[in-house]
Amino acid sequence: MTTPAWPRLPHPEIAVVPTLLLGWVLVQVAGAEGIPVKPYNLTWKSTNFKTILEWEPKPINNVYTVQISTALEDWKSICFSITATECDLTSEMAPNVQQTYLARVISLLPNSTGFLEDAVYSNSPEFTPYQETNLGQPKIESFKLVGTKLNVTVRDTQTLARSNGTFLSLRDIFGKNLQYMLYYWRSSTTGKKTAMTNTNEFLIDVDKGQDYCFFVQAVIPSRKDNKKSPESITVCTRLEKGKFREMSFIVVPVILVIIVVIALFLLVCKCRKAKARQSGKEGSPLNIA
Repeated sequence: MTTPAWPRLPHPEIAVVPTLLLGWVLVQVAGAEGIPVKPYNLTWKSTNFKTILEWEPKPINNVYTVQISTALEDWKSICFSITATECDLTSEMAPNVQQTYLARVISLLPNSTGFLEDAVYSNSPEFTPYQETNLGQPKIESFKLVGTKLNVTVRDTQTLARSNGTFLSLRDIFGKNLQYMLYYWRSSTTGKKTAMTNTNEFLIDVDKGQDYCFFVQAVIPSRKDNKKSPESITVCTRLEKGKFREMSFIVVPVILVIIVVIALFLLVCKCRKAKARQSGKEGSPLNIA
């Protein structure tokens, strides 16, 4: 594979990347002498196509400007004269996540007038979002246990990648290359079974009358690295029965209240009858022997 002819600054870049200790020493020297500090340790952080470039060191008497390019394009400045050590490049990559990108961080003095002459810079590693962005944690949208069938639906994760102004889901981007792995087991055991699908739904056979627990992972089998996402939250079918128990806790107090009301009503009626009988006796004439 031919190495892309990336656009370069007019002056050559020093190729040696300083170690952490050497980098710290150079930062202190540069700060003392009032010259721009050369950035180092440029690192891509990307999940579900939200992509941020990070670097070191924290600025002392300098600011940073970040530029991005592809092999076929000129450099484009994104973050201008910032004192932060990160830059969000998502919007620049969003329209074409299969393209390979290169970024550079340029360090210069805040009041620099000769931008190219006074600047020092470092290039990032090349980055292809389609191949390298991490897959975020998937979410189980719904699940239902009916007889001997367990139906599980996984929610399509929305990303910041877009096409014609419309944001795309992972399924829109990867198509059938996006698969989900389901891990499931009877809640009374620890032995896991697996199932895989290239859609968003599972329908698997289970033992009737048994509760099950499960979680899913997103998988891109064609990748060399970053193939799997983190595991989703584990859910169990017994949670559905929990709703019934909660309803029972609500119904039982209502029934108790009704019983108490009826008991009080009967007690009041009994007291009234007893009082009426007592009054009748008091109003009767005395029997004289």
